[in-house]
Parts: sequence; structure tokens; C-alpha cells
Amino acid sequence: MLQTGFVPLDVLFERGPVSFAFNFGRYVLAAGLVALVVLLMARSHLAGRRIQSRVATWADRRREVLLSMQAVAVYAVVGVFIFWGVKEGVLQRVNVAYSWPAYLGLAAAMIVAHDAYFYWVHRAMHHPKLFKVFHRAHHRSVTPTPWAAYSFAIPESLVMALFVPLWLLFIPTPGSVILAWLMFQIFRNAMGHAGFELHPRWWLSSALTRWINTTTHHDLHHSGGFNRNYGLYFTWWDKWMGTEHPRYAATFAEVTSRNSDPSPSDPAKAPSLAPSRLA
Repeated sequence: MLQTGFVPLDVLFERGPVSFAFNFGRYVLAAGLVALVVLLMARSHLAGRRIQSRVATWADRRREVLLSMQAVAVYAVVGVFIFWGVKEGVLQRVNVAYSWPAYLGLAAAMIVAHDAYFYWVHRAMHHPKLFKVFHRAHHRSVTPTPWAAYSFAIPESLVMALFVPLWLLFIPTPGSVILAWLMFQIFRNAMGHAGFELHPRWWLSSALTRWINTTTHHDLHHSGGFNRNYGLYFTWWDKWMGTEHPRYAATFAEVTSRNSDPSPSDPAKAPSLAPSRLA
């Protein structure tokens, strides 16, 4: 093992490959499973749940995977330094057993905190002075697929990766909670980029579920609602800040009520594709 005498770099050489394999593995698992569900839907009576009339190309998917591998490399580096920070006592992590209520409460708090973090950094990256450097690469996926879950430029990848060390600066958290959150986060991210509506027709009609984001919610952000729908897991911040797409509910209802014809029943209602906004 290469030793440089500089402890953080030595830790990176020692644990970097494992960190990359873990982060890439969970990306492939989540995106692959959601892509399989989408493939099965496209060949079934649920084919009409394709949100956009445009179909992503293999070039789109190849770009998304390559950018995601780049993002995973950033996550791997940050993950190694999180390990080092915990070991040195800079970051807080506990290894004691939690009761199930405490475990679930801490996991829920981490999800809620990450949703707030994501909303505000995502919205900030849409500022004209930041967009090209941070977020334009992700928005090249006008018609996203599950493989776009981590399709980020390096600066955006770093911003997204910083949530965990910022959380661990203040909140002692068991490794098992962090692991559960990491898996939840990537699966929800892949679902948001699925391109097919995965949620049932009644989702927005129930007080128990309408505050949880759907695939249509984030798809509208990619396909024309450029300054709308910034949230990741929940619709809270978009509602509170007035950034929810005005046609979100109507588009969701239209998509989930289609028959097996994947084309929008009313072309005028189809989400507009606006790649020119990304120039």
C-alpha cells in the first residue's frame, strides 16, 4: 500500500477503492432496478404512463452513466474523508445500539434535513451565475432516465456530497442510519428520473401521500418547468416558496389516467421540451 506520510491522503489510497465500489454499486442497484421496472411498464398496459412523448436515446443514457461515474468518484473521495473525520473525532458518529423509535426518528430527521438542503442548494444552482458551472450538465437530460440519478458535474457532485459531513458535524448518527439513508436517497433519486409515473392515480388525492414527490413532479423540472419543482422527497418547500409547477397536479392526473398509448392524449398538455434554456 502506497504511504505518503500525509494521513488523509494515505486513508484515501487505502479506502478509496472500497468507497468507490460501494457508491457505484448502490447507484447501479437503484438505477438498474428502477430501469427494469420502467422497461416492464413500457411493455405492459402501463405504457401510457410515459410522462413525455420524447424517448431518451442510448446517447442520453451513456452520458448519464459516465457523468454518474464521475459523481461517484467525488462521493468516494468525500466518503473517505468522512471516515477519516469520524476516526479523528472531527465528525460525530455513534456505534451504540438505538431503540427502534430512536432509529426511525433519526432516519426521518435526516431525510427531512436533506430535503431542505437539497431544495435550497438546488435552487441556488439555478442562479444564472452558478448554473453553467454547477447544474447545466444534469439538465442535459431533458428526458431523464433512472441513470440520471447521479448525472452531475464535479462541482454539483461536491455540493451534494457535503450534506453528510455537515450533518455529522452536529448530529451523532449510527452508521446503520447513514447506510439506510444512503440507500433511500439513491432509490428515490432514481424514481424521480424514471420517465414513467410510478405512483398510483390516487396519490395526490390522499392527505397521507400528496406531500410526497412523484416522478411527474421532478420530470416537469427537467422538461420545461426550469424554475419550478426544486424539491427532492417532498413538495413542502415548493409549496411554501411558490415554486411548484402550476400544472403539476393536472399533468399527474393526465399521465396516470392514460391508456396503453404512451403518447399524451392532448398534445397541448404535454410537457414542453426546452433544451434551448440550457444554452
